[in-house]
Amino acid sequence: MPSNPPEPAGRLPLLHPDSLSPAQRLLYDEITGGPRSGGPQLFALTDTEGRFNGPFNAMLFSPRLGRDLQGLGAAIRYRTDLSPRVRETAVLVVAAVWDSDFERYAHEPLARAAGLTGAEVRALREGADPGLTDPYEHAAWSATRALADPSDPLDDDWYATARAALGEAALFELSTLVGYYATLALQLRLFRVPVKESRP
Repeated sequence: MPSNPPEPAGRLPLLHPDSLSPAQRLLYDEITGGPRSGGPQLFALTDTEGRFNGPFNAMLFSPRLGRDLQGLGAAIRYRTDLSPRVRETAVLVVAAVWDSDFERYAHEPLARAAGLTGAEVRALREGADPGLTDPYEHAAWSATRALADPSDPLDDDWYATARAALGEAALFELSTLVGYYATLALQLRLFRVPVKESRP
């Protein structure tokens, strides 16, 4: 057991892996041993003490719900038909709408790794049209902007255009992505989770 009190991460203490309950430890192991821990690591999942960075620490405070939430996130990242470019473009749209520093910190490197240019990433950060030349990618960006805007009516004309360009499956996946990353952005804001410049 750690002898020092938990270090605060915004409004929540950072939970050390040695101090977790069995349910918390199960969730911790699922996250650190799951697909997020494989492949290239563009931001550190944990700090040097093994404590979570970003939204995952908060999930430990309600481990049953946290397991389902992180499972949804893993499904969105690894089990949809969205290309990495479309997925990361969509995440950065949500980050811009919610002004989420952590989502930008975590996903701008992933967007660059997926092939987005620096200019495209900067435009997304500013909430501007990134000028994607691929018609499908541009349609996905446009649809995500509408989905992330609570004031957009998503009327029948919009839906017909989006369905023709993307199909129902992609619209379902994009709307799920928007909901998930908006949830994380809300929790990151609620708990004042700081961005720690921690790259592997």
